[in-house]
Amino acid sequence: MRSVFRIACAMLAVVAVPAAAAEKLDSLTLLRPDAVFDGESAVLRKGWAVLVRGNRIEAVGPDLAVPAQASVIDLPGTTLMPGMIEGHSHLFLHPYNETPWDDQVLHESLALRTARATVHARVTLMAGFTTVRDLGTEGAGYADVGLKQAIEQGIVPGPRMLVATRAIVATGAYGPRGFEPGVAVPLGAEESGGPELVSTVRRQIGAGADLVKLYADYRWGPGEPSRPTFTEGELKAAVDAAHSAGRQVVAHASTVEGMRRAVAAGVDTIEHGDEGTPEVFAAMKAKGVGFCPTLAAGDAIARYRGWNGAAPMPRSVQEGYDALARARKAGVAICMGGDVGVFAHGENAREAELMVQGGMTPAEVATAVTSGNARMFGLGDRLGTVKAGMLADLVAVEGNPLADISAIRKVALVMKDGVLWKGPVGR
Repeated sequence: MRSVFRIACAMLAVVAVPAAAAEKLDSLTLLRPDAVFDGESAVLRKGWAVLVRGNRIEAVGPDLAVPAQASVIDLPGTTLMPGMIEGHSHLFLHPYNETPWDDQVLHESLALRTARATVHARVTLMAGFTTVRDLGTEGAGYADVGLKQAIEQGIVPGPRMLVATRAIVATGAYGPRGFEPGVAVPLGAEESGGPELVSTVRRQIGAGADLVKLYADYRWGPGEPSRPTFTEGELKAAVDAAHSAGRQVVAHASTVEGMRRAVAAGVDTIEHGDEGTPEVFAAMKAKGVGFCPTLAAGDAIARYRGWNGAAPMPRSVQEGYDALARARKAGVAICMGGDVGVFAHGENAREAELMVQGGMTPAEVATAVTSGNARMFGLGDRLGTVKAGMLADLVAVEGNPLADISAIRKVALVMKDGVLWKGPVGR
């Protein structure tokens, strides 16, 4: 009964918030925190305020005059910063220690997975992540397109979504596995290859994909290491088709050869990259390919298998940190994205904290999760910074995230597109 009560309360909150928020769509609001982090310069602007008109930032700076009709929200003890951007999410997955991935794909209905995804979307927004790049529904088809539409239409609360829909794997190279070969089972992505690959890319874009995800390597059989799947020529044809349609391409790639082929083919970001060499990262830097190390996913999986966080790290965890160090040394742009869904939604800050543990400064990570991700994903003209003319996606956190990245866990206010979803009401 307690679980039912909690769900009912959550549903009531979801319904109530949009109704209240809608009243503020054309409002004028002055936000007065202790300081502002603009998303770009590693400096806190003490005494600055932000004026929001409708869904845009109208003015930023010290000593802003308060228009007569403005609502004023005082935020003592906080830093106001751009709404954070999650770079690698799976809203249709939930932690593997709750339900294994195979069982989620094979045994959870689409209706159940979609209902759960709406909750994931809400907790992600309330955690201060106002935009997510959702990189595949893992067997839930095109349900991410519908979830994105529901958020845009105000039916359910959630972040802005860039969706990859089904993702694309080489024929025979994905799971679930372990069944009679002649029996067709649902897969976690769409199989394709050869000349058909271009048609698959176009079909997913036509169905609503904002970007295309390709698996450049994977395990061909149980117990095998990851190996390249698509040829370089196949990858290039897919990338050309996606880029011609104005879509970025994301590559799942952990092996040296899988990464090399993906970079040569012209992908926009590499996800995971555990085995990346200095040579591969140098090529990524030269071609402007971003890197999303997903440290939190490796950390979570190791803990599910019994690791308690003590030294020595499991090899799989250490590889992630080593890859991050090599990428940084090469000057590659680093994405903040944890592969959330492997671990709990709303815990997105876990990746940021591990990036600091991996050698980045809090200011570098705070920049990566705001303006860095915005630029990398082609959103930098409207999101990721606090300056006049940008969309009013704003988050207030308790403390100073440029000194202690864990401050981003303490979210006091969330505004998305000028709508206040969390925080004190203005006076």
